[in-house]
Amino acid sequence: MDADKAYIVGLLHDIGRRFGKRHLGHVIDGYRYMMDLGYDEAAKICLTHSFNLQSIDNYVGNRDTTESKTEEIIQKLEEAVYDDYDRLIQLCDAISGPGFVMDIIDRMNDVKNRYGSYAQDKWDYNIYLKSCFEERMGRDLYEAVEKETFHI
Repeated sequence: MDADKAYIVGLLHDIGRRFGKRHLGHVIDGYRYMMDLGYDEAAKICLTHSFNLQSIDNYVGNRDTTESKTEEIIQKLEEAVYDDYDRLIQLCDAISGPGFVMDIIDRMNDVKNRYGSYAQDKWDYNIYLKSCFEERMGRDLYEAVEKETFHI
């Protein structure tokens, strides 16, 4: 993987929030914004980072989109071909706290507590992603991201 590309798409994955505090809406806002700028790969990450199972069915959060925007998300997810950048940003999102790295279980429990549920298959897939990237790196994820010392 290209570290610079991963860093850039990681920085941009929530760019849809520039249009206001949105939940599901930030996904399509970011996707459209990056597409309008001609950054197709970043746009895809804006779309895919919230859907590790490539389906809107297990989205955790408020569905604050119109019916047409929701349908657009569903259509774009069906068309998307996930790659390691999608998966890496999904994993990083699953360990990101406000300014620090969280334990993945703590992060998913935090989301579950805020929204009342967290689909088991989404939970299990996040754990799977963690193990896949740890195997590829040959080291513990939390060590790689300096969990104990990294703070913004």
